[in-house]
Amino acid sequence: MALDPQLLEILACPDTHHAPLDYDPQGQTLTCTECGRIFEVRDDVPVLLLDEARGGPEAQR
Repeated sequence: MALDPQLLEILACPDTHHAPLDYDPQGQTLTCTECGRIFEVRDDVPVLLLDEARGGPEAQR
Protein backbone atom coordinates (compact mmCIF):
# COMPACT_ATOMS: atom_id res chain seq x y z
CA MET A 1 0.00 0.00 0.00
CA ALA A 2 1.29 3.48 -0.87
CA LEU A 3 0.86 6.79 0.88
CA ASP A 4 -2.27 8.74 0.01
CA PRO A 5 -1.48 11.43 -2.62
CA GLN A 6 -3.50 14.00 -0.63
CA LEU A 7 -1.39 13.27 2.45
CA LEU A 8 1.80 13.69 0.42
CA GLU A 9 0.63 17.15 -0.67
CA ILE A 10 0.43 18.42 2.91
CA LEU A 11 3.40 16.64 4.48
CA ALA A 12 6.40 18.87 5.22
CA CYS A 13 9.75 18.62 6.93
CA PRO A 14 9.34 19.02 10.70
CA ASP A 15 12.34 21.38 10.85
CA THR A 16 11.71 25.14 11.01
CA HIS A 17 11.79 25.60 7.21
CA HIS A 18 8.84 23.18 6.67
CA ALA A 19 9.97 22.36 3.13
CA PRO A 20 8.06 19.84 0.98
CA LEU A 21 9.04 16.18 1.00
CA ASP A 22 9.75 13.90 -1.98
CA TYR A 23 8.34 10.38 -1.64
CA ASP A 24 10.30 7.32 -2.78
CA PRO A 25 7.83 4.43 -2.86
CA GLN A 26 10.56 1.85 -3.59
CA GLY A 27 12.70 2.88 -0.62
CA GLN A 28 9.71 3.77 1.57
CA THR A 29 11.28 7.13 2.45
CA LEU A 30 10.47 10.82 2.36
CA THR A 31 13.31 13.25 1.59
CA CYS A 32 13.28 16.94 2.49
CA THR A 33 13.75 19.11 -0.59
CA GLU A 34 15.69 21.71 1.44
CA CYS A 35 17.85 20.04 4.11
CA GLY A 36 18.10 16.55 2.59
CA ARG A 37 16.97 14.67 5.68
CA ILE A 38 15.52 11.25 4.93
CA PHE A 39 12.50 10.08 6.91
CA GLU A 40 11.36 6.46 6.89
CA VAL A 41 7.84 5.30 6.16
CA ARG A 42 7.00 2.33 8.40
CA ASP A 43 3.81 0.36 7.82
CA ASP A 44 2.53 3.22 5.61
CA VAL A 45 3.07 5.76 8.42
CA PRO A 46 5.62 8.56 7.88
CA VAL A 47 8.04 8.85 10.82
CA LEU A 48 8.70 12.59 10.82
CA LEU A 49 10.94 12.77 13.88
CA LEU A 50 14.13 14.81 13.49
CA ASP A 51 15.96 12.47 15.88
CA GLU A 52 15.22 9.46 13.67
CA ALA A 53 15.98 11.11 10.32
CA ARG A 54 19.07 10.19 8.31
CA GLY A 55 21.31 12.69 6.57
CA GLY A 56 20.68 16.38 6.66
CA PRO A 57 22.83 19.23 7.99
CA GLU A 58 24.28 17.25 10.92
CA ALA A 59 25.54 14.50 8.59
CA GLN A 60 27.57 17.02 6.57
CA ARG A 61 29.72 18.01 9.55
